[in-house]
Amino acid sequence: MKNYQHIFFDLDHTLWDYDTNAMTALHELYDHYRFEHITHFDKDTFVQHFFQVNNELWSLFNKHQIQREQIRERRFATIFERLNAKLDIIPQQLDCEYVELCPTKEAVFEGAHDVLDYLKERYQLHIITNGFDDVQTIKMKSAKLDHYFDVIVTSENSNSRKPSAPIFEQALQRAGAKLNESIMIGDNLESDIQGARNFGMDHIWFNPSKLTSDFPPTYEIQMLSQLRNLL
Repeated sequence: MKNYQHIFFDLDHTLWDYDTNAMTALHELYDHYRFEHITHFDKDTFVQHFFQVNNELWSLFNKHQIQREQIRERRFATIFERLNAKLDIIPQQLDCEYVELCPTKEAVFEGAHDVLDYLKERYQLHIITNGFDDVQTIKMKSAKLDHYFDVIVTSENSNSRKPSAPIFEQALQRAGAKLNESIMIGDNLESDIQGARNFGMDHIWFNPSKLTSDFPPTYEIQMLSQLRNLL
């Protein structure tokens, strides 16, 4: 293994457990608005459709086909349409409430804090995320992740998005890092792994679901604790 000095982490789905936190927030909103009394779908169906629609919209965002505002405008309207529910029952501020509530949840992937404690003593740690400044800041503080990282590069403050090269370039510049001393850790094959690969940066694919890839990553792990054996 190379003598790495800088480790760049993705945040959502890599350290911060987006699915668990989103599900918790959605359950709370479902109960708060008593959707069981005014709709025909249950919590699990609501959450299932949220993840499907949300993933589709974020994929469009990462491809520069829609903007941040369109994610929030379309998300719940599309969910309710697909569930054949009347759109006039959607609370007017539902997406705003979701965006305010979800980042306050603190679930992280197993071993996240332990491995970050270990790595922080040996490397300079940074974040590269396609999320937005305000939301990602709240997530990191809520989950007690913020004190580990020196540089936080978002799609908003870099005006770029993974897998595009400029966001990786800016991350290196801000961290004062050299490419051959840096490695990227993330879960998303397209934005994190292919993005780093195209940029020429070594990478570790966090793959807890044991998915398959058309190309071999530099390294692959299923649990964050495995980073101790690699780094």
